[in-house]
Amino acid sequence: MSGPRSSCDAARVRQLLPEPDAETDPTAAYVGAPRPAPPDRPWVLVNMVTSADGATAVDGRASGLGGPADAALFHALRTVPDVILAGAGTVRAENYGPAKPRGDLPPPRIAVVTASGNLDPSLRLFTEADPEQPPPIVITADACPNEALTRLEDVAEVIRAGEVVADLAIALRALRARGAEIVLCEGGPTLNGQLIASDLVDEWCLTLAPLLVGGISSRAAVGDAMDIPHRLDLDRLLEEDDVLLARYLRAGRAPS
Repeated sequence: MSGPRSSCDAARVRQLLPEPDAETDPTAAYVGAPRPAPPDRPWVLVNMVTSADGATAVDGRASGLGGPADAALFHALRTVPDVILAGAGTVRAENYGPAKPRGDLPPPRIAVVTASGNLDPSLRLFTEADPEQPPPIVITADACPNEALTRLEDVAEVIRAGEVVADLAIALRALRARGAEIVLCEGGPTLNGQLIASDLVDEWCLTLAPLLVGGISSRAAVGDAMDIPHRLDLDRLLEEDDVLLARYLRAGRAPS
């Protein structure tokens, strides 16, 4: 999963693609990229970090992977979206708090996807929320227990999307109706898999750490297999201390 990693100054990196460059600012390379929203939903960007053998966490946390450039990119990408989307497991494991303001812009809202409503209202995400800003969002389904929703409605805006589990296409339309043009998804793997299965991913940013982890860590996306794999175009590739940062765009969706 891709959760909050330690902050750092922008790292010195080199660009391998599209044009070689001995020294590149990793934040500038990503933040200024055009991300036009489709007509009925926001542009969806997924940001993940994995080891060379596909692990998404070390000792249950993503903070054991990546490096300075990845940390800089993580924080830079958080300045891009209107909404940061994450699964409840990621929010709990990474101890999410509210997002920070984006310069003169308000902070992106955090939206948490949960089928069970198993979110403690005492989480930092809720208790440290700025009362002057719109509250966090909880995305769930009609089957979510009413007692769980009652607790969450006191600390968040609840969006019901779907019957048994959250229908992400419906949820994204609801976020678009609330003004969101870009959504950044930070995992976990189940949420990523649901986005892929619903053909809702426009951009996939992957940091590949030069580590062999082993164990039983999940891969970056899990869920139903695709009948036809989705083709991606490699838009950018950076390298820092053997860590690779790749930006992929869904084939045919590169902005003009």
